[in-house]
Amino acid sequence: MGAFDMLRIANTSLGFHQTWLDALANNIANINTAQPTSGNAFQAQMVMAKARPDGGVDVGGIAYSDPQGRVVNDPENAVADAQGNVRMPEIDLASEMSQLVMAQRGFQASVQVTKDAQDTYSSALQIGRA
Repeated sequence: MGAFDMLRIANTSLGFHQTWLDALANNIANINTAQPTSGNAFQAQMVMAKARPDGGVDVGGIAYSDPQGRVVNDPENAVADAQGNVRMPEIDLASEMSQLVMAQRGFQASVQVTKDAQDTYSSALQIGRA
């Protein structure tokens, strides 16, 4: 595998991990978003990976959580119905945080591969100049 291949694969990984990080950040930011029981709850996004034939990775799609969410009694909430219920998203903060760590580590690994490939190119250019 050449350094250009490493850069191409690392670039696809950076794109995938950035999309995953964005989705997780959006899910975490909306974990306490209440909706009226007459509507749908915030739907968490789950990014699906798809392997590429050339060794890279693409976003294979985005899956969404159940729009029904969970009904919670919160009579003080501005959008509560007559019984004091609101619809909350079905998001587990512990799971989202664990995935966030994995996505960050994957992004960091892709950045390191890119740096290593650049160092390899720089070294090859220095040898060629001598």
